[in-house]
Order: sequence, then C-alpha cells, then structure tokens
Amino acid sequence: MLTLRMLKTFRLVAQTGSFAAAAERAALTQAAVSLQMRGLEDAVGQRLFDRRARQITLTRQGRDLFPRVEQILALTAELTATPAATMQGPVTIGAVVSVIGALSLVVAELKTAHPGLDVRLTSARSDELTDLVEQGEVDIAAVVARADDARADGLVWTPLYTEPMVMVVNRDITESDPQRILDNAAFLRFDRRVRTGLVVEQALRAAKLSVTEYLELNSIETIVALVRKNVGVCVLPLLHRGDWQSDPLLRIVPIAEPPLLRTVGMIHREHDSRTRDITEAIVGMLHEV
Repeated sequence: MLTLRMLKTFRLVAQTGSFAAAAERAALTQAAVSLQMRGLEDAVGQRLFDRRARQITLTRQGRDLFPRVEQILALTAELTATPAATMQGPVTIGAVVSVIGALSLVVAELKTAHPGLDVRLTSARSDELTDLVEQGEVDIAAVVARADDARADGLVWTPLYTEPMVMVVNRDITESDPQRILDNAAFLRFDRRVRTGLVVEQALRAAKLSVTEYLELNSIETIVALVRKNVGVCVLPLLHRGDWQSDPLLRIVPIAEPPLLRTVGMIHREHDSRTRDITEAIVGMLHEV
C-alpha cells in the first residue's frame, strides 16, 4: 500500500542518489529504505531506480514521478500546517554576497518574531544558488535577476527591490560629468563573471562610458574601501541599506536618466508552502524599511 512515508523516503533517495544517505537523513536503516522503495515500485507498478551503478539514479519513470511526489508532499504539508508551524524548524537561506548584509538584518528580525525558526545563512553566486534551490540544498535564495533568465520549472520568483546603477567616487572629486571623471581616474571594476558584474557592463554601455581599468575585484565592500582612499572610481548598484549617500568620504554620481536597475529577488520551490510563507515575511519586512 502506498504511504506518505514511502513518498518522503523516495524524495530523499532522489535528492541524495543513495539509499544509505537517505537512510541517514530519515533516521532509518538502509534495509528499511530499500524495502520501502520496493514497496513503492510495487504500488505504482513501475521500476523507479536504476540500481546497476554505484550511485542510485532515477529511471525515466522515476524522474516523471518525482515532481508529482513533491507536489503531493507540499500539499499534504499545507493541509496539516498551522500558520505558526510554517515558521518553525530549520531553514537554509542563501544570498549573493552583496545582498547578504541587508538580508541578515531582516533574518534577525524574523528570528525575533519567530524564535522557533532555525535559520542558516549562506552565500554564493546567483547561478549557484538557483541550482542549490532546485536541488533542495537551499530552501530560499536572494539572487540577482538577469535579463535573459528563464525561470526553471518548479521555482517561484518574488521580486524584492531594485537598485539604480551609479558611479561611486571619492569626496575630493568635484566633477559631476561621469565621462570626465573616468577620463581622469582609474576604474575599479566588479567581477564580470557574476551577474552584478554583467549589470555593471550593461550600465557602462547604456551610458556610453569608456573606462581605463585598474583592478577587477569580486567584492563590493573592497571596491568601495578603495574609493574611500581615492584609489579609483567605480560603477555599482546603490545597495539597499548601503547608506553610501551619508558616507563623508564618498559621493554618488548618476550615470544615466533613467538609471539602469539591478533587480534582486527571492526564489523558492513552487509547491513548498513553508518557504513561501517565510519568503512573504522577508519581503514584507524589507518593504517596511
């Protein structure tokens, strides 16, 4: 007979690629996992696993079944959960490095409101975080949108906020024309291998600005620290809660009107009501500021 426990175990096996790993995560013996999966195959009348290789893989029938199992388990959780219950237990939230500062403040507020939540924050590149959410390794992620993004099946995108692309210069630079500033200053470029770096390049092209590159770095904080020391200038998103406008060592110079925007949003799995509720809470708290 088909049971919810079988479906939960099937999801673990599919995610880990191993009966042993699934057994460890489910607090079962490997034999119990194997027995459950034989029972599931008998119940659906299909072979769901290819057991010939060292790592367990899903057959075509198993791959077809997986999204339906995810949906069944999510709907079951939604039916049995109370509003308070969705804000309890472990949750892993990822964010790109330039967002994690603002996000950590909101997560702290969320923890205060819901002490039953056990939150783990992690950072990675947008593409990596999207893959981790899709694989179930991260529950929710704050990532930078890309113009050519194709949303993966089973993932939900919720916009958080936009940030204008601006030039950040040392306070000693009084010039206001962006190209004249760039003609007389070294350019500190953000890493072009990541999405924010691509948005920087798009902003430069849209504003028809030419630069003399000095350094390319993968840290907004480091770039801004160098600008404070008047090592060079940069084009960056005006970070949410970054407070650069009130920094006595910096000036913000617009480079286009209207400005090119960097869009930041949250992604989570479509049929996971718990992560949906947490995402909505995070969005609400960010918009209160």
